[in-house]
Amino acid sequence: MDVRLINPFVNSVKRVFETMVHVKVSVGKPYVKPDDGAHSEVSGIIGFSGDAAGCVVISFSKKVAVAAASKFAGMEIGADHPDFSDAIGELANMVAGNAKMEFTDMNIRISLPSVVIGDSFVVSNSKSSPRIVIPCKSELGELLVEVGMELGKKDCGNAATSTKATVGV
Repeated sequence: MDVRLINPFVNSVKRVFETMVHVKVSVGKPYVKPDDGAHSEVSGIIGFSGDAAGCVVISFSKKVAVAAASKFAGMEIGADHPDFSDAIGELANMVAGNAKMEFTDMNIRISLPSVVIGDSFVVSNSKSSPRIVIPCKSELGELLVEVGMELGKKDCGNAATSTKATVGV
C-alpha cells in the first residue's frame, strides 16, 4: 500500500480527536494487519470509492468508545444509549472526511458509516489489498485506525457490501 494513502489518516485522527473529542492522540508505528482476528468491541466503518477504493475502520474497546462518544457529545452516552452508534459513526465519518480532503488530486467518495458493536466480531481484510493498522493512544485509552485502499479502482460499493462483518455475541 502506498504511504500517500496512510499519512492523511494519521493526520486526520489526530486532528479530529483533538478538535471534536478534546483529547490528544499519539500515533504509533503503522503495521500490516496480520490476520482477521477480533480485536475490538466497537468499530465504525467507512467505505471509499472512486480513484481509490477500500475502507477505513476505527476500532475501540467498549470502554474507550463510550468515553470518546461521551466527550464528543458533551454528555454521558453509554453503549446502550440510542445515540451511541451515531456518535461512533460520526467520528469515523469525520476521520474519513478529513483524510479525504488531503487526497487533492483524486476523486474519492465516502459511504455512510456502518457501526458494529459486539463482544467478538471480525471486520475481514480484503483479499486483494492488505489493511494497514495505525495504533493510537489517548488519555481515554487505545484505538486502532485500519486503512485498506487500492489506487485505480472505480467503485467498491458501500461499506455494507465491501466489508464483511461477522458478529458473535
